[in-house]
Amino acid sequence: MSSIRLIVTTLLLFPATLLAGPTSVTGKLSTLGVGLEVTHFFTPTLSGRLGFNKFTYDFSQVDDGIDYDYELDLSTVSALLDWHPNEGSFYFSAGVFGNSNELTSVAKPAGSYTIGDTTYPASAVGTLNGKVDFDSPAAYLGIGWGNAYDQNSGFGWAFDLGVLLQGSPNVQLTADSPLASDPTFQADLAREERELEDELSSYEYYPVVSFGISYQF
Repeated sequence: MSSIRLIVTTLLLFPATLLAGPTSVTGKLSTLGVGLEVTHFFTPTLSGRLGFNKFTYDFSQVDDGIDYDYELDLSTVSALLDWHPNEGSFYFSAGVFGNSNELTSVAKPAGSYTIGDTTYPASAVGTLNGKVDFDSPAAYLGIGWGNAYDQNSGFGWAFDLGVLLQGSPNVQLTADSPLASDPTFQADLAREERELEDELSSYEYYPVVSFGISYQF
């Protein structure tokens, strides 16, 4: 009977033990945007983090004589585990990101489009819309400094350096014109999508650099 009581007591106390460590909130600036993160220590060597990042940027660019309006939307949520091998501020990180990062574009040329291997007059194509997105969820690996195990409350700092393994880019091109349903035009659009995916292939590995100010409770 005493063994059963010991097992039950252990199961009841285990969650409380995990939640007994210090917790901190960190505001961050990074290559993923502006973010907020909550860190909790389960043991002096193991902590977990939940966070989100957001940033939107609009810009225009001329490419092959065509004016493009772009919108870059960085939007992620993260769940990470950090291992502090020496119970200090240095840690190794691994986890996953819900990855909604994307780039959209709108083009309205006055002349013509070259799509695939074919040149089309602007009047035949109309507005060309583009979208580039990536895998979600996406794995993350990295290292960092900061948020060491400490039962004392107060301000601190955090720095992270890692890579988001977000997979090959997925490019989608659409046009609002009668040509949109033409098989030859669709084949040229598909060829153009593949070429753009090849050009953007280096973004499969997205570098993550962040700095934050934290407050530990």
